[in-house]
Amino acid sequence: MKNIRTVFFGTSDFAAAILKTLYEEGYQIAAAVSQPNRPSGRKNKIVPTPVAAYCAETGIPLLAPEKLRLETDQVLGYEPELVVTCAYGQMVPESILNYPVHGCVNVHPSLLPKYRGGAPMHHAVWAGDEETGVCLMQMVKAMDAGRVYARTVLPIGPDETMAELNLRLQEAACRLVKEYLPLYLEGKLPGEEQDESQVVIARNIAREEEKISFQEEAMPELYNHIRALIDWPVSYGVIDGKRIKFHKVRREDTITEAEPGTVLGFADHAMRVACRGGVLRVLELQPEGRNRMNADAFANGAGRTLTGHRFE
Repeated sequence: MKNIRTVFFGTSDFAAAILKTLYEEGYQIAAAVSQPNRPSGRKNKIVPTPVAAYCAETGIPLLAPEKLRLETDQVLGYEPELVVTCAYGQMVPESILNYPVHGCVNVHPSLLPKYRGGAPMHHAVWAGDEETGVCLMQMVKAMDAGRVYARTVLPIGPDETMAELNLRLQEAACRLVKEYLPLYLEGKLPGEEQDESQVVIARNIAREEEKISFQEEAMPELYNHIRALIDWPVSYGVIDGKRIKFHKVRREDTITEAEPGTVLGFADHAMRVACRGGVLRVLELQPEGRNRMNADAFANGAGRTLTGHRFE
């Protein structure tokens, strides 16, 4: 069954891992479809998406339409018998969904119906969930609403960041594809309908959600908020009118009478910040206009002058 013409849709590093698995497992990849390459970094240099980079490495034909709905004929020109999607970033039109004789399946990093949408890993960590997973599911017109053919459950560590979870879920997703996609193609996975009453939407992270509020968020929520946005898009606090991004943090249960957001000082390789219900230990940070650094380097520069000052 692996010699059927397969078209893959995906953009991110997670998607590239799935494409790599399909390719190495011997599936006939007729083409891949990715979001267009975008400028990145301070110099706005055009950087290929992870899927585009893997296609360049392997010679897989690549399509990168700005608007897929306007260029469906290019995809259908490959006469796909199976479509596999993962973290693509655009809605796949019905004309494509209805074309392959073996249907369209999606690899989604959550335990559906919880966390349908574009940021399921972020939301699982932010909510303080103790477990999440990966589903192999049917692609339908509605977002992440199709039948679930197989799933894998993984625990989420109490200090785990989204970036760390992303890597573990990639590995789990690749194993899931290896084991269950052949069974799907053989018609051995009937799948199950999702319970619509249990749906939770995981919308993309909005720019305003990157800002941390030490006054409004109690320690558990604040800690989960920060680790949910590591390593992208990265949360920040504002102190003395300037942003500081939080790249690595740990929580401390010490109770202090200082106002939430007050910088208590530097100790044990961390900047200590008072919170509602504890202390946030910031181990790695990025002051506005500077590179990422550890707390010791920050303290040896201008950092110690912030002791006693308060984040907004």
